[in-house]
Amino acid sequence: MDKPTTHYGEKNMMKKMMMGLVAVGMAVMVSGCGAKKTTLNVYTWADYIKPELLARFEQENNCQVIIDTFDSNEAMYAKLKAGASGYDVIMPSSYMVKTMHNQGMLQKIDKSKIPNLKNVDTDYLKIAVDKDMEHSVPYMLTNTGIAYLGSKLGEVEPSWSLLDLEAIKGRATMLNDMRETLGAALKFLGYSINSVDEKELAEARDIVIRWKKNLAKFENEQYKTGLASGEFFLVHGYNGDILQVMEENEDIVFVVPQEGTSISCDDFVIPKDAKQVDLAHAFINFFHDAEVAAENTDFVWYLCPNAAAYPLMSEDIRNDPSIFLDPEVKARSEVIDDIGAGLALYTKMWDEIKAAE
Repeated sequence: MDKPTTHYGEKNMMKKMMMGLVAVGMAVMVSGCGAKKTTLNVYTWADYIKPELLARFEQENNCQVIIDTFDSNEAMYAKLKAGASGYDVIMPSSYMVKTMHNQGMLQKIDKSKIPNLKNVDTDYLKIAVDKDMEHSVPYMLTNTGIAYLGSKLGEVEPSWSLLDLEAIKGRATMLNDMRETLGAALKFLGYSINSVDEKELAEARDIVIRWKKNLAKFENEQYKTGLASGEFFLVHGYNGDILQVMEENEDIVFVVPQEGTSISCDDFVIPKDAKQVDLAHAFINFFHDAEVAAENTDFVWYLCPNAAAYPLMSEDIRNDPSIFLDPEVKARSEVIDDIGAGLALYTKMWDEIKAAE
């Protein structure tokens, strides 16, 4: 007697064929869209990287870069201390990097993964906070100075004493930043920008109170557009900010005071809890490629301290004394450093400045 016929074998065959077709379809989809991309989370200042360079890094590393921004080192630090996490690269200023390192918040840099460290300007490293790049790598340098309308002030001496001019009364601003503004007064007096001497700081406080009589306000955000529009005649500000608006108003002049100024560097760091550590190192290495560093500097108008990139930068950048400081002025300038417990003195003096009439 013949065995009864079943369709089990046929069904099993059809199931296998369908699974095969699904597998082929998924393979086609993957080949068409690419494998799932790794995400690199970067925490930095706004408008601080040329978008085309970010796109190039993403393409070369088959990844997606997500940018989150902060507007002050203190805000960034407070957010992290409150429990924010998930960042792979952060770009704070050097004095804040020192604080974060001292509190065990950063990973050590694996220099073997960043061959382009050879391009970093050794002259800058002499004054850097992390001279050996043990836990940070410099990204961009900035310095503060004075910008003014040439038609209002004419030929003037490049000095912090410009803040005493009667002609600017009510039409001037200084940075709403105690380290920068007290630092300007300290340099004017011939003291260190990182002084923790109470007598020197009291003298600097009195100078700022004197300058305050000429100020419309202490201001960090709108001073550059206010200068470009003619609302302000003179402002204390960052070179990159001013250089950006100089293209809008040819009457703007930017000078670095002869007494010296603050030099600040924003650094790449990798936080302790970073998940994409290798990609973070690749990101830092990419932005210290000489051609990339030159292109990025030309875009943001801040200086990447990458000696190999200097000859590749535009002539406007190379010849600008507010970017490449005069050697004598540079010798009198300093990098803002973490001053530990001395910060309480600055806070006290700043509160007294704000309260003064």
